[in-house]
Amino acid sequence: MDRNLSMELVRVTEAAALAAGRWLGKGKKEEADAAATQAMREMFNSISMRGTVVIGEGEMDEAPMLYIGEQLGTCDGIEVDIAVDPLEGTNIVAAGSSNALAIIAVAERGNLLHAPDMYMEKIAVGPESAGKIDINAPVIDNLKAVAKAKNKNIEDLVVAILDRERHKKMIQEIRDSGARIKLMQDGDVAAAINTAFDNTGVDILLGSGGAPEGVIAAAALKSLGGDFQGKLIQQTEEEKIRLNKMGITDFNKVLLMEDIVKGDDVYFAATGVTNGELLKGVHYKGKIGTTHSVVMRAKTGTIRFIEGQHSLEQKR
Repeated sequence: MDRNLSMELVRVTEAAALAAGRWLGKGKKEEADAAATQAMREMFNSISMRGTVVIGEGEMDEAPMLYIGEQLGTCDGIEVDIAVDPLEGTNIVAAGSSNALAIIAVAERGNLLHAPDMYMEKIAVGPESAGKIDINAPVIDNLKAVAKAKNKNIEDLVVAILDRERHKKMIQEIRDSGARIKLMQDGDVAAAINTAFDNTGVDILLGSGGAPEGVIAAAALKSLGGDFQGKLIQQTEEEKIRLNKMGITDFNKVLLMEDIVKGDDVYFAATGVTNGELLKGVHYKGKIGTTHSVVMRAKTGTIRFIEGQHSLEQKR
C-alpha cells in the first residue's frame, strides 16, 4: 500500500474527532456517534482507494452509516479492508470522561478477520511481553510472565479491565496476586493500545469485550510490535450459525495475532476525542480546533504522533 495513505487516514480520524467532540458531556451518545460517522464517511470518500468495511457499526439494515460491506473511497486505487470505530467510547463522550477515540485500521483485501458483533475474551500486551502470554493460562501465570518480561514486580503491574459483573472473579484473582487494577467503564481499544507505551502506566489488558474492537486493537498492536490473543464467545444459536459460516467450528479456538490481522501491510490511525493517557482530546477556541493523533504502519514499524490545527470555517 502507498505510504502516503497514513496521512490520508489521519485526516479521516481528525474529521470524526472534531465532529464528535462538539457533543462532549451533553449526554447524547447517539448524536455524538452520528456526527463522527458522517464526518468519517465524507472524508473516506475523498481517498483514492476501493475500500470495503469489514468491521463497522453493524449490518446494513441495522446501521445505515458505515455498515459492514459498505464501499468507501473513490472506487479507484488499491483494494483494502477497513475496520472502523468512528467513536470508540460513545458513553465516554456523553459523560465527558476520558479515553474516547476516533479509530480506523486498514489492511490489504482479505487480511482482517471479519469478526461478528459478539463478545471476545482478550489478552493484550506491549512489545516487551510479546510472545510471553497465553490466553488459556491462569491469570497469575500471565501476570508473572509480563512482570518478568518487563523487569517488574507483580505488585508494580497495572491491569486494565472493563468494570463488568462478568469480570468479578478475574478482578479478585488480579487483586489476590497483588497487581494493581485500572477499571474502565468503556473503551478497551484505548487500553489495549496503552499497553505498548510505558508512559500510560498500563501493562496488560484482560477480560472480555466486543470482538470487532478486538480486531481493531490487534491491528494497532501489530503495528506497535505488541501481542494480542482472543477467543470468540458464542452465546446464542444465531452466533453459532454466524461462526460456522466463517468456517469457525471450534469455539475454543485461540485466535492469534496472525489469525486476526494477516500480513504486515497494516495501517492504524486514531485521534483523541477526549483526553486520555496517550492522546489529548479535541479542543476548540474560536474558529480553531486542535487535534492529537497517532498513525502507525506495521510494515515499517513507523509511529507518528501528529498535532493538528484546523480552521472550523473552511471545508477540510
